[in-house]
Amino acid sequence: MFSRLYLHIPWCLSKCGYCAFNSQPLEPEKLEQTCDLLLREMEIAAKTYPVNQPLRSLYFGGGTPSLLDPEQISRLISRSQELFSHTSSIEITLEANPGTVNRDSLTGYYQSGVTRLSLGAQSFNDQMLQTLGRRHTAADTRSAFQLAQQAGFTSIGLDLICGLPEQTMAAWQQDLGEAVALQPDHLSVYGLTIEEETPFAGRYPIGSSMLPDHDLSANMLEEADSILTAAGYEHYEIANFARPGCRSQHNCGYWQRDGYLGIGPGAHSFLRQGWGIRWGNQSAFDLWSTSIQNNRLAAVEPQTLTRDDALSEHIFLGLRMADGISLDDFAEEFGERLELRFAEAIRQLQQAGLLTCSPDRLSLTKRGMLLSNQVFVRFI
Repeated sequence: MFSRLYLHIPWCLSKCGYCAFNSQPLEPEKLEQTCDLLLREMEIAAKTYPVNQPLRSLYFGGGTPSLLDPEQISRLISRSQELFSHTSSIEITLEANPGTVNRDSLTGYYQSGVTRLSLGAQSFNDQMLQTLGRRHTAADTRSAFQLAQQAGFTSIGLDLICGLPEQTMAAWQQDLGEAVALQPDHLSVYGLTIEEETPFAGRYPIGSSMLPDHDLSANMLEEADSILTAAGYEHYEIANFARPGCRSQHNCGYWQRDGYLGIGPGAHSFLRQGWGIRWGNQSAFDLWSTSIQNNRLAAVEPQTLTRDDALSEHIFLGLRMADGISLDDFAEEFGERLELRFAEAIRQLQQAGLLTCSPDRLSLTKRGMLLSNQVFVRFI
């Protein structure tokens, strides 16, 4: 039913102006409570959902998971192994804010069993970081990266954001150059999106002259592809680049529709039962914690997928990856040929240079990756 586990830590030092994730400013006294509740939720979930295979990946996301200390992270990893069991090659990822880690904490995380570190660099320009509301500096990112290597980490990723207010192409190229100079194994590159009900939505309305226009934003993503692939990174997913053999296995599981269990406030789950079942947890910390304290899972709005739901998901998630979709695998799962059902849409998208279709696979072109939403809507 699931082979991936996601643990959501909802606390941050402060809320960034662009962030729409389920996170809130830190209440230090609640960190230990959060850890205890996550442990309890895992126990309830293990009794509720049958465990039929060991976990292949475990991911600490947020929020800022690196606000938990190594002993807390160790407890969560150990209990997940006891409840669900781990494969011998399990990938255990911890997201970290560069300003919240030091030599001791990084050594502790590594010793606790974390195998992969994801640093939220976002930019190497201190002015851009201040605009975003980040609490770290470019120097903090460089230091955290080097300390992580010294602690023993061999798998380290960086997140970057482009299309920032008043960001120029030259500034973005500088960000990419600094990132490549550190030689991370993985890079996630996102274009800034202005989410409703965030401070940025009021500060930078659509069409704001302070934001790069659509063409410049698209050129920035193209520049990332050019620089990073030239540096030896594989552009394996719309927003992700990795050295050979260093893809994020946990995120690949999402795109391949592997089952995953989400633990924590606002965490989402997907079980491979029938065509699939999806739900999210209560996002408000107090509502979530009350459910767990009462020995109840905090799931809300469960959705049982239909065959058509699963078929559409298989296409738009599979096409996110450069590998694309195996036409034979699709036929085996859904009992029909993808290239026949959507023959006209595929023909038009190929003519537009957005899709390529070989005898065995359907995949996006580089241009298609930039305009992916125009592709996905044709298969829904």
